[in-house]
Amino acid sequence: MKTKKLILRILTLANKGGEGHVPSSLSILDILDTLYANFITKNKLNKFILSKGHGCLSFYAVLEKYNIVKNLNSFCSFNSNFGGHPDKNKIKGVESSTGSLGHGFPFACGISMAKKIKKEKGKVFALIGDGECNEGTIWETFLLGSHHKLDNLICIIDKNKSTDRALMIDDLKKKIRSFNWDCFVINGHNKKMLIESVKKQRKKPLAIIANTIKGKGVSFMENNPEWHHKKIDSETIKKFKLIKNK
Repeated sequence: MKTKKLILRILTLANKGGEGHVPSSLSILDILDTLYANFITKNKLNKFILSKGHGCLSFYAVLEKYNIVKNLNSFCSFNSNFGGHPDKNKIKGVESSTGSLGHGFPFACGISMAKKIKKEKGKVFALIGDGECNEGTIWETFLLGSHHKLDNLICIIDKNKSTDRALMIDDLKKKIRSFNWDCFVINGHNKKMLIESVKKQRKKPLAIIANTIKGKGVSFMENNPEWHHKKIDSETIKKFKLIKNK
């Protein structure tokens, strides 16, 4: 399933369920698709946690693409397993229930530590939002990761500038490196750059700052705060289809 089809799937689900943080989901779609295509489905020892749980529409769509989940059409309907935030107890392939900002990354750190203690192979990927970097638990986790030398832990930061309207994050790379992590800055929509950055990890935990566009792939949503949690109606989908087919 190509990216435009995945985007249409996400818009359709948001319309049917009457719910969803669509632009926040679209900014991470390329990251998720790349991780699952190259690192998660090909190595069952690798784990992934979506810390920015409100971006779950892309997560669900990618899980569906790789035949990990089914019945996604029930998104946000009564008694559906697929709610507005991912639930570990209901959805196959979800390693941690997330939604409250700053919680998924610490879980990923714990899983990484457990792997070290058990001498298990495999990496643990955590995808966080730049807005989550306003939470103290994020920086406590950066501290723990370096203290315990978790060279199996990779944190990807979706830097879609969501936080800029509330609190400027300034030099994020400098901050992370001060916690003794390796850190690279990439174009978050460049799949090759992401793959190469993951493969560069050596003896430290790794952070990848992925510069992304909120609402990527839907031109009238891109970097437009009006769409942060706006309802997706049938007219929105028609407008996207017209643009897609040009």
